[in-house]
Amino acid sequence: MEEKKLKLFQSPVEYLYLIFGALISAVGAALFYTPGHITGGGATGIGTIIYYVFGIDQGLAMMVVNVILFAIGVYFFGLRYGLKALIGSTLLSIFVSILGNITSYQGVLDYSDRIDVLLSAIFGGVCMGSGIGLVLKSGCNTGGSDIIAQVICRFTPFAFGTVQFLCNAIIVAIGGFIMGLEGMLYSIIAMYISSQCVNFVLLGFATNLAKAVYIISEYHTTDIAQRVIADLHRSGTILHGTGIYTAKSKNVLFVIVPNQQLQRITRIINEEDPSAFVLVTPAYEVLGKGFESLKKVASKEN
Repeated sequence: MEEKKLKLFQSPVEYLYLIFGALISAVGAALFYTPGHITGGGATGIGTIIYYVFGIDQGLAMMVVNVILFAIGVYFFGLRYGLKALIGSTLLSIFVSILGNITSYQGVLDYSDRIDVLLSAIFGGVCMGSGIGLVLKSGCNTGGSDIIAQVICRFTPFAFGTVQFLCNAIIVAIGGFIMGLEGMLYSIIAMYISSQCVNFVLLGFATNLAKAVYIISEYHTTDIAQRVIADLHRSGTILHGTGIYTAKSKNVLFVIVPNQQLQRITRIINEEDPSAFVLVTPAYEVLGKGFESLKKVASKEN
């Protein structure tokens, strides 16, 4: 039992997610955010502010901030949570310091052209969000405002997303006060792009993207179901409903298919019943027989 508690990673690929995620995030911070006077959220944003106000290495400043947050995380959420936050944030801080010192925190763009600041906000946001998403997929996190937000949510009725947004907004506002309104506006652009990239990586990259298909056929539900089994080697569920206009009983065939089989099931439905009503919705994670193991995912601990 004790050995299980100390196991932080479930598979070797999670180590790759952690390392490459931290490296990509560091590229966004050291090569785009800081040279462009863009303040991100969390410890990265605080590190940027400290670098420009006191001249202290950004990676070192981030490390100090995250060690303090590590202690808070351990106190409120336990050693496992704290260790994962510390591992992710430490790697990010080290990579930021290395890349920053190699480039003297001057980045890779010519900032005499103001368009390069916008490019820094865009590509910095992409790198930061993509990297954080990979780190989160490893089961770790990069610390920062997440820990503060979780602590506040534990003792208040506020939603996590709301508190996290307010924490980051305060950091960005302080950065804007120090480095100018223009930098704050670019920071907002960068944070928005970063958040979208985090969602894309978590919900799209290396996940079992699939589609949930609801099929309402007047007379051919059974025929379509048999074709799904025979042609796609998939199963499904027949749900029973009632039409609100006709008040007639109807069968609804519910099937989950991988993205690559969506065209095939559409063709099957059309061949069996061209007048069928079909609803297709995204299914970002599908667990169970024929897809990713439910037991494997349930065994992962954050």
